[in-house]
Amino acid sequence: MSNDASRFQIHPDMQVLIDARRPSHPNPTVAEQRENWNAYAARLSRPHPDTLEVTERVVPGKGVEVPVRIYRPKAAQGLTGCMIYMHGGGFMLGDLDSSDSVAWGFAAETGATVISVDYRLTPENRWPAGFDDCCSVLEWAAAAGPEIGIDPDRLTIGGDSAGGRYAACMSLKARDANGPKIRAQVIIYGNGGPIENAGSMLDFGTGFGLTAARTSDFARKLFPEGAPKDDPVAFPIFAADLSRLPPTLVHVAEFDPIRDAGRAYAARLVQAGVDVTFREARGMIHGFMRARFTGAQAAKEYKVICDFLAEHMR
Repeated sequence: MSNDASRFQIHPDMQVLIDARRPSHPNPTVAEQRENWNAYAARLSRPHPDTLEVTERVVPGKGVEVPVRIYRPKAAQGLTGCMIYMHGGGFMLGDLDSSDSVAWGFAAETGATVISVDYRLTPENRWPAGFDDCCSVLEWAAAAGPEIGIDPDRLTIGGDSAGGRYAACMSLKARDANGPKIRAQVIIYGNGGPIENAGSMLDFGTGFGLTAARTSDFARKLFPEGAPKDDPVAFPIFAADLSRLPPTLVHVAEFDPIRDAGRAYAARLVQAGVDVTFREARGMIHGFMRARFTGAQAAKEYKVICDFLAEHMR
């Protein structure tokens, strides 16, 4: 099948994402790619509503301090549920600002506290540096609990793209290392690792925002010495045992090169007896959450995520 985007009916809500991208010269440096990404995110962002209290602090990690941004509804009384949120960006791009609109929306829609993690990026920091940062924040939230106004018994985790992959890895580690109890996880246009011969990598490898080539480049930067596919924490989709993981929402985009890997991970979780909610955003591309301010269907897709989180943080 041709990967010409004109052959597929992309949902009109996605036009804002397409328009927000700007062409860049071939082979941009990492710094230029980050600048482009941040500019793209800024074009689609909105300031947080005044119903939220937003604070920043650092959390002790493994030999580093991990910056976080905490969003808490001002109307919240007592302890709230909490979502630990990991942003996307191929493990190489993104920060607290580029993911701000996505993160504050979860707090505004669920009434819970959201902790957004500014984990270390590749290529300066290979696996497991960024992953360790996310785990440190999860462990800190579970231990700090009432100090930061959250109920440690109502912790959820989630992220989009690379952040969704980190969520999948974190759930497996928490289960096997007697870590914090996670009520639920959301994996948004993410997966538990790549699969071979994925048709979506061919069908949607170019022309839909995220490309197959860029996906491969991100992976090489995360694992410069080769992918440790025998490590189930790094590649949950290859884990021998995926049972006893928290209820999971896997939410993929129809026109996304990594769609089939998300489908495959959801299927493996179902086979392991995990409570899985699977949803495919029809006609949409990687990054569809960023279109919620201008697109009614994109807003509905975002609400599905928020409703799932709210249900599991009651």
